[in-house]
Amino acid sequence: MDWVASAIQFCFVEELIIKDYQINEEIVEREVMVIDAEGKSLGVMTRLQALEVAQAAGLDLVKVGQGQTPTCKLMDYDKFRYDTIKKEKEAKKNQKVIKIKEVQLSIGIDTGDLATKAKNASKFVADGDKVRVVIRMRGRQNKRPELGIKVLNDFVTLVTGCVVEQAPSQEGNTLRMTLAPQKIK
Repeated sequence: MDWVASAIQFCFVEELIIKDYQINEEIVEREVMVIDAEGKSLGVMTRLQALEVAQAAGLDLVKVGQGQTPTCKLMDYDKFRYDTIKKEKEAKKNQKVIKIKEVQLSIGIDTGDLATKAKNASKFVADGDKVRVVIRMRGRQNKRPELGIKVLNDFVTLVTGCVVEQAPSQEGNTLRMTLAPQKIK
């Protein structure tokens, strides 16, 4: 069952690339600027002349640029598609996904609880994740947001290895702040 999912994913990536480029008879413009496989310009010619040149060279005519006279290049499209899929897979493999973890505090939090939550946030930051710190204020607490900001500032001093990415801000009855890992130079 797993190979079916990978085959579908492969076809999906392949389909995206095919849709991006018009090749050979799919090109509908009358005149096109033609570039050969080495990158030299062959000049502007009709679509039929360009197709004849591509057939004579044993290559495909691929539309790579837009404009009044679109640019077409002579290339082996199957090899180009294979190389592009390979590059996309490599880029996807090297991509790092940053997660955002959330820590909820309250205005009346005790120092021991604050230290425990800061310890957990330090672990998240050490793993390379961002941490969103949230305080939801209720009732009379909405009149004194400075108390919540003080709690957030105390929390930042306890978390190790982080930088404040987004300073404490109030949105309705919620105070938010985002911490990010320090960049190592």
